[in-house]
Amino acid sequence: MQMLWFPLTLLCAFSLATSDALTKRALAARHNEYLIAWTRLLLMLPALSALLLTVPVPPLGRDFLLTLLAALPLELAALILYFKALKLSPLGLTVPFLALTPVFLIVIPYLVLGERISPAGGSGILLIATGGYTLNMRRGAGLLAPLQAILRERGSLCMIGVAAIYSCTATLCKMGITQSSPLFFAGLYPILLFICLTPVAMWKARHELRLIRHSGLVSATLLPSFFSCLEVIAGIIAISLTNVAYMIAVKRLSLLMGVLYGHFLFRETCLRERMAGGLLMIAGVVLIVAGET
Repeated sequence: MQMLWFPLTLLCAFSLATSDALTKRALAARHNEYLIAWTRLLLMLPALSALLLTVPVPPLGRDFLLTLLAALPLELAALILYFKALKLSPLGLTVPFLALTPVFLIVIPYLVLGERISPAGGSGILLIATGGYTLNMRRGAGLLAPLQAILRERGSLCMIGVAAIYSCTATLCKMGITQSSPLFFAGLYPILLFICLTPVAMWKARHELRLIRHSGLVSATLLPSFFSCLEVIAGIIAISLTNVAYMIAVKRLSLLMGVLYGHFLFRETCLRERMAGGLLMIAGVVLIVAGET
């Protein structure tokens, strides 16, 4: 049971990368990013509702409510920025900046939850972050090339904001899980996020609402929704079984998977150069797992 978090996190990473790639394809078809985000959550509701109906409701106190009130506005802001990043820039120039999240998580869970990181685990996290950074490098470019790309790519800026917010929401989610239960939180949290997103999406996409039935939006979002639901459930169970920083760091293998999807689905270039970063990330994962066993 102790190492169950690792295969669950790998499943979470694969589901996240697949959902992102399929969402990127839907955005390439010029669907509104707010409607894509909203529809993706809408199509998850039946499965999440069924999950809530099958798990016992744990005792819920005031602290649980306060945790949700803190997490949901941040999650909503991150979701909007995330979809904007996917729409504005190539996968290979946006998702690598999510590698910053585990670095922030070395400190935040320790301050909030008292979770300590082993030397091997800390080294692994830094290797994953470094690998995620170098995923953005190209042939003939210098070490600062990814940072210079930030000035050209608005999507990269959006994703840096997402990385910072996720370091907070991941910690808050771990608090919510400990104040309830993993499966209950996995069912409830996305539903509440859907409720929060609905007025924003309805306003931002108000001129396109009448096109939903005939634009192919639902069919384009069906598979992303399936993998997003799988990601949520696997991720929340995994994060309940280990340190937040370890789980999120290993989950960032989705960045490497995202680069592969970018190359094979969207013909994004420089795959060979980015593989060096992928090897660093894999070495980081090995260190984290070795430190946990």
